[in-house]
Amino acid sequence: MSHTHTTFSAGSAVSEPLSFTQREVLERAVAKLVLMGERVGVSPDQMILLLQSGLTVRELLDYLAARSREIC
Repeated sequence: MSHTHTTFSAGSAVSEPLSFTQREVLERAVAKLVLMGERVGVSPDQMILLLQSGLTVRELLDYLAARSREIC
């Protein structure tokens, strides 16, 4: 994964860099999300477009889970 300057915002005015541990956890979570998407036929680019169009991460997970149930 690329090592960009990732920040975490706990509110509209608060933003601080992620710790090494937080970055590792985030990278593992994203990798799992990408793998789940690939298994159900949704590319990382498609997931990004869905998120950019207003889908929340929770809604994206629900969508991928629904697609997974359709495949099984």
